[in-house]
Amino acid sequence: MTTKQKPELLAPAGNLEKLKFAIHYGADAVYIGGRQFGLRSKAGNFTFDEMREGVAFANKYGAKVYVATNIIAHNENLDGAHEYFKNLYEVGVSAVIAADPALIQSCREAAPDLEIHISTQASIANWKTAQFWKNEGIPRVVLAREVSVEEIREMKEKVDIEIEAFIHGAMCISYSGRCVLSNHMTSRDANRGGCAQSCRWKYDLFEDGIDDDIAVSEQADEKYTMSSQDLSMVEHLPDLIEAGVDSLKIEGRMKSIHYVATVVNVYRKIIDTYFEDPDHYQIDQAWIDEIWKAAQRSLSTAFYYNEPTDKDQLFGKPDRIPKYDFAGLVLDYDQQTQMATIQQRNSFGVGDEVEFFGPHFYHFKQTITELWNEQGEPIDRAKHAMMITKIKVDQPLKYYDMMRKQK
Repeated sequence: MTTKQKPELLAPAGNLEKLKFAIHYGADAVYIGGRQFGLRSKAGNFTFDEMREGVAFANKYGAKVYVATNIIAHNENLDGAHEYFKNLYEVGVSAVIAADPALIQSCREAAPDLEIHISTQASIANWKTAQFWKNEGIPRVVLAREVSVEEIREMKEKVDIEIEAFIHGAMCISYSGRCVLSNHMTSRDANRGGCAQSCRWKYDLFEDGIDDDIAVSEQADEKYTMSSQDLSMVEHLPDLIEAGVDSLKIEGRMKSIHYVATVVNVYRKIIDTYFEDPDHYQIDQAWIDEIWKAAQRSLSTAFYYNEPTDKDQLFGKPDRIPKYDFAGLVLDYDQQTQMATIQQRNSFGVGDEVEFFGPHFYHFKQTITELWNEQGEPIDRAKHAMMITKIKVDQPLKYYDMMRKQK
């Protein structure tokens, strides 16, 4: 029997729609970015009005909203920091995530009651650093992604501080995201939100300045030569829970709605199942299969159990990963007629096998045999973005359930 409290499940939310999906599918909290001071300048970052709507939605479901303000600031980036943090406090977010001491100080001066979490960009990898931030009055630290489960356990034993750790998503080839490759190759500063992901570009191989034709031909199908596999702790989550992790974090503010809903749904199910009966907990193959439906790359446990090797890199012929499209969003369901109203998100039509899924790990598959447009006219395919369609379905559905199909 575990004596641990149920940890928070923390999900990415690149925009307002993703925030709502993440919470609806089981996230206890979401982290978002505003228009300043965040590391994902290409994400659909939030205006203050959107933040207010997101906070109101989260409050309705008992969830929290954190705002990433985790750039490494240069002098010119400090302008407006006090006003920004004051506005965040007035919006009602639960905490900000920061790494730069100047921004931390600005937040404390402008909004002394706004909680601060130390970002993974601060590379916290030992218990003494965690103790330093504890002494500074910080309630939570987001660990470097290079720590092991045993190191986390030692931190929790020696320091009374909340620990947030990544459980799923993309890994950085550089140490905790501290990289200048993008700056060098594109003049886009990775530490100020402009990462060009140069590590994921295709590179040829050379030895002593000579093109290695054999190596290149052998790797002909390879897209990446300097990139790590993605992190997945889906088969090992109890280890992090028992080590004392307080917040289990999913990476991916720039990922799709399908990714967010699928991954949150799986980890919500795992956490709840484990705490129902820890002594008899067993991993369900269906959870593993579901994670792969959202995977974009091969998966590994990264640094949690040992130092990664070349086997944890995306090098050589890539694994064949099934790709799925978010095909439609359920808007309504008529129990009497068994008819679902579907908003199209990707093309689908008569003859396609589709899968419906929703919160609490609800799933079923069926083949579309008939399809109607919003006017009730029969059609073969839903080709137009966001068009409203009707489908007769085999099982009941609810608003916010999703329909997907394999590419």
